[in-house]
Amino acid sequence: MSITLSTKTSPFPYASIAIATYTHKVDINYDESVDGVTLDFEGSQISTDHEIVAVLANAGGLAGDSTAEYFELAKTVPTLTAVPGILALLDSLDNHLAYRTFLVGHDITAADFIIWGSIKVAPKFIGFLKNGQQYVHLLRWMSHIESLDSIQTTLAGLAAAKANKARSNKTAAGFALGLQNAKEGQVVTRFPPEPSGYLHIGHAKAAMLNQYFAKMYNGKMIIRFDDTNPTKERAEFEETILQDLELLNIRGDKVTHTSDYFDQIYELAIQIIKSGKAYADDTEQLQMREERGKGVASAHRDDSIEDNLRHFEEMKTGSTEGLRWCIRAKISVDNQNKALRDPVIYRCNLIPHHRTGDKWKIYPTYDFACPIVDSLEGVTHALRTNEYRERNAQYQWMIKALGMRGVDIWDFSRLNFIYTLLSKRKLHWFVDRGIVRGWDDPRFPTIRGIRRRGLTVDALSQFMLAQGPSQAIVSLEWDMIWAINKKVIDPVAPRFWAIVKENSVVVTINGGPPAPEVKTLPRHKKNPDVGEKKTVFTSTILVEREDAISFDDQEEITLMDWGNAIVRSKTTGPSGDVTSLTMDLHLEGDFRKTKKKITWLAQPSKDYPLVDVTLLDYDYLITKKKLEETDDVKDFVTPVSEFREEAFADANVSTLTKGDIIQFERKGYFIFDGTAEDEKLEFIRIPDGRAANLASKAGKPGVVTIEAPVPASGTTTDADPVPSSTMYKVEKIYGEEPVKPVSTTKMYAVANVYE
Repeated sequence: MSITLSTKTSPFPYASIAIATYTHKVDINYDESVDGVTLDFEGSQISTDHEIVAVLANAGGLAGDSTAEYFELAKTVPTLTAVPGILALLDSLDNHLAYRTFLVGHDITAADFIIWGSIKVAPKFIGFLKNGQQYVHLLRWMSHIESLDSIQTTLAGLAAAKANKARSNKTAAGFALGLQNAKEGQVVTRFPPEPSGYLHIGHAKAAMLNQYFAKMYNGKMIIRFDDTNPTKERAEFEETILQDLELLNIRGDKVTHTSDYFDQIYELAIQIIKSGKAYADDTEQLQMREERGKGVASAHRDDSIEDNLRHFEEMKTGSTEGLRWCIRAKISVDNQNKALRDPVIYRCNLIPHHRTGDKWKIYPTYDFACPIVDSLEGVTHALRTNEYRERNAQYQWMIKALGMRGVDIWDFSRLNFIYTLLSKRKLHWFVDRGIVRGWDDPRFPTIRGIRRRGLTVDALSQFMLAQGPSQAIVSLEWDMIWAINKKVIDPVAPRFWAIVKENSVVVTINGGPPAPEVKTLPRHKKNPDVGEKKTVFTSTILVEREDAISFDDQEEITLMDWGNAIVRSKTTGPSGDVTSLTMDLHLEGDFRKTKKKITWLAQPSKDYPLVDVTLLDYDYLITKKKLEETDDVKDFVTPVSEFREEAFADANVSTLTKGDIIQFERKGYFIFDGTAEDEKLEFIRIPDGRAANLASKAGKPGVVTIEAPVPASGTTTDADPVPSSTMYKVEKIYGEEPVKPVSTTKMYAVANVYE
């Protein structure tokens, strides 16, 4: 038994899916290929919102004689277009709800679902409700209905279905054409990282797309280390790259190295020189760059093949004379595509290679080696970021000049994020200066950094595939990827509680247990598979000061997982801060009627201690959305990018293992980062995609930041404090002298009462 509908059904049957979720009588299936809504129930099919609600209400015990009139009323809502009629109905409902929680009786009924659903899809009704202040009772009722767990689940399910639809549409659009000339079972892709550093989120897109297409066509993916520059490369980076790929669940069908083909590449270099399509050149680097830019031919461009081979042999020995020379492809002098202006294809390097040792003193450039090895290894499709697009013609020229098997190229856009550096050189700068703690720092965009921050492989994969092989070059916000991540972790993240030490307030609970009691509760109320936890109940508890301040005298609040309590007294310290509270336990109270539902912890004791934890949060490393090539990174470093709070957590967190993702309720999602040197457990906050959690945190209220640097000598100590700001300084328009405004009014003058 199920309800089947599309997310684009109009008017959308909110009442049907809400009552279906509430009664647990049928499943909800979203199918974008269907029109309207259909209930399959006990062998019959029902296709109108009102009839579905009526059937499920009868099945769930939510119907009654008094609800019938509201079904008729709901039918009139979409027919009302004149303002007087709409206002009359709103007035009637508001008056009826003045002293009622629900439309009929003391519990929710079909009447509430059908009226709520009909108003939900009536824009004019919603507009009057939001803009008018007179419908306080109706607004309260609407808010209460939408706060119910079943309604929240319904709306979350709809949002997820819409997100899946959008994601599917984007992915389908991106991959609609597939790979050109692709044949089932014969596609071979390759991911060719240079073993000179750690993979970052930009590499993740390339790796995931290569694996995606290989699997799509039941083909193979090669992981090839492009090790043609011994100056930068080290063997240990190969291990870290393979580990990074493992973190992404990416595994190649085989692992190769460009250096496996050095002998063949050398022979092909001899071949291309002999064919007259390459020559030796000893032009100085700066002069060569200038000549290429101006379209000027090298003085050696027309040297004889014999001279070119002799110079190449000299290069191979690594002699002083050989070091002066390089080999350039003879493509064009002045082509509009500057990548075709006789690029360098071989150069000398005396540094021993981490795999071949000192066998070679000459190494091919990436532009020469890549098409050769792609062809030799049977690669059918080379996926490249479109920053290489101008070099695509060069790639194909190499293949043709050498008479090798062709390879199809598929371009996709490079992945860029705001406030994010992907340059290895600039990331090295942060590591070398100790601004971050290493390449796995949670502030880094490396695979290790984002995984340590709590980004899941599933979310990363969904995000990458949603981007597809797009050609658009944009700097993306981080909110989308973290919002996807939240949807992945929320259903499975166990729930715990934490109270910030500095802000904890002791509460005495009258009527609480005389001795501590321990109860077993689910770690996730909506997912019993997550497991159970032990919760300690005592007559003295800790709450957050922010909550304590918000309580009114004699207010009834809800202690989550316990019940209601009434605030009887509040004690404040000399500074006015609340230092302690007294409450009366009131378990008979209705939690649905309280506005405040708070987390708490039993006051620690020898038998039932709390766990000391550190909650970490991070800001962007730079203050500018996108650094230009001319920008100096040191001018845009965020002054404070790490924030720490010491807190108590319930003892259940001691069972966690490093990398576990949890939710500290009412605080956010966190990933357990292990035990620090001070024996405290450290938890890193996982962004949830909300703008407030992604914006720069420096200088926000409640955030502890480092003190400003000590003023330089020559400055006075009694000067006005200088606010911390990343804005450039601007002189005051009116100078430093105070400006007294001159009034032009014709009113009579009155002396200033403060003078």
